[in-house]
Amino acid sequence: MRADINCDMGESFGLYRMGNDEGIMPYITQANVACGFHASDPNHMRDTVALAKAHGVKVGAHVSLPDLPGFGRREMKIEREEMANIILYQIGALSAFLKQEEMELSHIKPHGALYGMAAREKHIAEAVADAALVYGVPVTGLAGTLHEEIYTKRGVGFLPEFFADLDYDDDGKLIITREHEAVAPSLAADRAVAAVRDGTLTTVGGKTLPVQAETVCIHSDTPDSVAIGKAVHDALNRLEAA
Repeated sequence: MRADINCDMGESFGLYRMGNDEGIMPYITQANVACGFHASDPNHMRDTVALAKAHGVKVGAHVSLPDLPGFGRREMKIEREEMANIILYQIGALSAFLKQEEMELSHIKPHGALYGMAAREKHIAEAVADAALVYGVPVTGLAGTLHEEIYTKRGVGFLPEFFADLDYDDDGKLIITREHEAVAPSLAADRAVAAVRDGTLTTVGGKTLPVQAETVCIHSDTPDSVAIGKAVHDALNRLEAA
């Protein structure tokens, strides 16, 4: 029944604040740290890695399309080799701060539009796999999509993920929006339990569909994110203890 809880974080930029990383860090096991292409900067990357180490949280690279103004949530046309280089560039930046803290890179998680593109565009999924193989770490993604198909075929570790604070359409596809709407902490917790314990999710149309969930995602920029993190953390802990 054990599942990780991951969170996209380190997304502040300069004087602009995004999410409450300090508040949510105690409730997660995996931090997906922004690497500067959709959010973050050297100071925030450094601080987030140090914060994760202080809480015993694993650190992964949250890599993006080069779209800082659009927060990485706008699609772009990029060929495989360039995409792989863009990903490697970002991981290289994060790796410097991990080395400084004597930590290892745990995983890679594509962000926003890149995540969606890799789920359905073969050359993008291959590019993600190209970069992951350089570092020898698994990639977080959606089961039943090219994430699972390509990463598994290439010998890249695959971490099937469920999103507790986002919706799924009636085909089981994740609904990715420019901004995350509010969700009740209790609802996020119930969704996480159903995904981990029962292997199911409920769509926006009320359908029950199968899902794989080795790690459960919450977002630091979702309203009331700390309460959501605590609710999901406590619910999964109770599930594990049952």
